[in-house]
Amino acid sequence: MCGIVGVIGREPVAGKIVEALKRLEYRGYDSAGVATLENGHMERRRAAGKLRNLEARLVESPLHGLIGIGHTRWATHGKPTENNAHPHASDKLAVVHNGIIENFRELREELIGKGHVFATETDTEVVAHIVTEEMRGGLGPKEAVAAALPRLKGAFALAFLFDGEENLMIGARLGAPLAVGYGDGEMYLGSDALALAPFTDTLTYLEDGDWVVLTRDGAQFHDMAGRPVVRARQRTQASAFLIDKGNHRHFMAKEIHEQPEVVGRTLAHYLDMSAGRVNLPFDLPFDPAKLSRVTIVACGTAYYAGLVAKYWIERFARLPVEIDVASEFRYREAPMDPHGLMIVVSQSGETADTLASLRYAKEQGQHILSVVNVPTSTIARESHVAALTLAGPEIGVASTKAFTCQLSVLACLAVAFGRARGALDAQAEKGLVDELIALPGLMAEAIKREPKIEHLAPSLSKATDVLYLGRGTSYPLALEGALKLKEISYIHAEGYAAGELKHGPIALIDESMPVIVISPYDAVFEKTVSNMQEVAARGGKVILIGDEHAEREASIDLHAVIVMPTMAPTFAAIAYAVPVQLLAYHTAVFMGKDVDQPRNLAKSVTVE
Repeated sequence: MCGIVGVIGREPVAGKIVEALKRLEYRGYDSAGVATLENGHMERRRAAGKLRNLEARLVESPLHGLIGIGHTRWATHGKPTENNAHPHASDKLAVVHNGIIENFRELREELIGKGHVFATETDTEVVAHIVTEEMRGGLGPKEAVAAALPRLKGAFALAFLFDGEENLMIGARLGAPLAVGYGDGEMYLGSDALALAPFTDTLTYLEDGDWVVLTRDGAQFHDMAGRPVVRARQRTQASAFLIDKGNHRHFMAKEIHEQPEVVGRTLAHYLDMSAGRVNLPFDLPFDPAKLSRVTIVACGTAYYAGLVAKYWIERFARLPVEIDVASEFRYREAPMDPHGLMIVVSQSGETADTLASLRYAKEQGQHILSVVNVPTSTIARESHVAALTLAGPEIGVASTKAFTCQLSVLACLAVAFGRARGALDAQAEKGLVDELIALPGLMAEAIKREPKIEHLAPSLSKATDVLYLGRGTSYPLALEGALKLKEISYIHAEGYAAGELKHGPIALIDESMPVIVISPYDAVFEKTVSNMQEVAARGGKVILIGDEHAEREASIDLHAVIVMPTMAPTFAAIAYAVPVQLLAYHTAVFMGKDVDQPRNLAKSVTVE
């Protein structure tokens, strides 16, 4: 969530900062602002809404400073107004902040008692005032930040700019990502490598608890105790072309269409296609044969990927799997088997609840394997082994290609575990690998169904409620389909295991209720047909996503059918994700919604 950019430059930086912030729009935001120093004096420009509003302010009233910080805010404390937009300032400094200061109320009361006057409803403003209070006591900027940081509870990435200090910027990180970028006589600070890609390809990521002092000469890093430390520089592959929409109207459409390519790329990284076996691109720091249990934790769409993986791991590896929403798991104090493995799934690798669950499991002696899309992320770095998805940057807030790449990696892991545990022989492994190899082509065929799917959007847009049903791995996909529709069209939708229909949801069925049934022609198809008949008998509009065999055998009057290519059902959830995503996308587009940046949502949830 949110975006931070800081630049110490050799020419006016406001324009650079705004352009960099545009690259972080995918994170979601509702206001934006920039602060620079001109002749040592702090100047700010802020605006509610999108960055174009901030750009208009800068046209009316330009900023010319050679050092500055900028921010896109996603409101947590206080409404998304110009007054609550970052940067927040005192008479001595300006600050931008990602995250939440949990103890801001008690700090605010303390500071008010010392004469500080607050101008906003935000938790962030307390950071500006607590550092200012230390400076009023005689400390310099660096010493004041060092004294203030231990008093802040919560999760944060911070960037400070100080009045009268045209060659000084300070950053700090606890639980939210922050990186330093190196240029020629310039230095950069950013919450995302993508934001800094036009300026530099050399970065240092702050570790948790670090703070850094930037000048034009370089960076000095300090750990949580204030001790000077050395942090490694690394090259990043983020580049400007990766955030181009190409010929597509929205990033989400581009990312849906990229799935055959990125799933193929991911599978090629994990499979020896000529030998017909899984070839993991890393050494496992544990023996799968000795595992007693797998625990999967994730949030949102990544959680649904984990739900699908549960079916695969239990079936192929004969290994019990427990799966939990990370925000619940982290507070359950769950007992964990000493011979267990935790798999954490996260697109960004910075999801706060998932990271907290990882750390709890580590304390319990678990092996940690992460499935992440960002190799330099905190979750990747803190795992014993990171299984990378090769989806590339995903800009649309609603996850699409990251989801199918997560499923691809999890499928390969399930097969590898099965082989290592003796639950699969070489012939069975080859059969499963052949099915995985076929997926990119099948996904490309599924995309060809887009005109039929788009044709369904006008009728679906009239619904106030939509039900998704599925069995087996199609059940988590039904949950994901409902989530996608809710996220970007704002139509209420629920996903259910089809066998649960008679246990409550059937009461909702009437002539106005679309029921989307995800049902490849598999071993439980006949059971799903019975559920479709129950819906049809009550006037519900059944939209079937299935192959020609499923269409022929459904034996009911269907409202519509999205006919998928014939495929083995084992990994069908990966290909069937495509029409599920396209149905939500075209419905939202028909309704005129902002599909790339849905209201109230952020791409990377780095706070609870």
